[in-house]
Amino acid sequence: MLQITWTEAHGWKAPAINPLGPLTLHPCSQVLHYAIECFEGMKAFRGKDGCVRLFRPDMNMHRLFCSAARIGLPHFDKVALLECIKELLRVEKDWIPSEEGFSLYIRPTMIATDSVLGLAPTKEAMLFVVLSPVGPYFPSGLKPIRLLVDTKHARAFPGGVGNNKVGGNYAPTLVPQKQAAERGCSQVLYVLQDGLGKGGLVGEAGAMNLFVLLRSTNLNEELELVTPALDGTILPGVTRDSVLRLSKSFGNMKVSERQLYFNEIEDAASEGRVIEVFGTGTACMIQPISGFVKEDGTEISLKFDSKAAEYWLRKLPGSLSNCNQDYEPISLCGRLTRKLLDIYYGYTEHPWSVVVN
Repeated sequence: MLQITWTEAHGWKAPAINPLGPLTLHPCSQVLHYAIECFEGMKAFRGKDGCVRLFRPDMNMHRLFCSAARIGLPHFDKVALLECIKELLRVEKDWIPSEEGFSLYIRPTMIATDSVLGLAPTKEAMLFVVLSPVGPYFPSGLKPIRLLVDTKHARAFPGGVGNNKVGGNYAPTLVPQKQAAERGCSQVLYVLQDGLGKGGLVGEAGAMNLFVLLRSTNLNEELELVTPALDGTILPGVTRDSVLRLSKSFGNMKVSERQLYFNEIEDAASEGRVIEVFGTGTACMIQPISGFVKEDGTEISLKFDSKAAEYWLRKLPGSLSNCNQDYEPISLCGRLTRKLLDIYYGYTEHPWSVVVN
């Protein structure tokens, strides 16, 4: 594990890579009482050529920097931290799986360690990074899951910290997640009530950003890919941003970041205009959604063309640049998954893929 300590008096000490082991904390450490902590989630991949690659790690460093600043933790050098993480990967490179779909999960974390029973800016902090080999987040693979629509609990709210990766955003979701599992759902879709009578603002789905591909009601039946805008309640996911950029490059649809009300999804589904719904995240990558279960038990079934998805997944790695989308089936889930895997594992050269030499 990588460890770096900080004090207000002396700044950051020299980083050290030590054997993985317990942390020694005073019982009054601020992190234990006031949740002054933030973290990141990123992955390292072993490519077809044996090289180790990171996916857009500069975005993770920037998001960690912003999260730390939001809760009063110390600033740090983003470039220097990334170099420290690369060195940790060089030391532990034998733990990185080589099979497609598997990777080494990287968890940078910063905590307030000042032993003061008082809510005040911390004067001591620790930044550490741990690693773990991982397989697919959802073992079922590219198979759709159901979401429980939750209008009672709020994952995030305007003016809060929903756009930061802090632990306080996650602990309150454990009970709703358990309730979802009891109703046969894999995750929770949080819908924030704003009093406008439109079913509420669609937020995140558990640890995923939500995307909806639908046909418009105009004569052209234009395709639009919609995801909730970064209004302060939505985490700016690395995969989210990648999906937006890749989808825009496909050129056969409108790509929108805007307010999305649940009634819009429900109406479009009842009219047969929803083509695909999926979640995105570092852990799950692309996860198709087969339906929403409302709190009254009503279920909204969603389309998922598994044959179309498999069509794209079966394509030869690195061959997507030769596709003719006008004559190929529509499946963003399949196409995006294949494209991201190509970048992750080095099947295609891409600036988002950072080789760890």
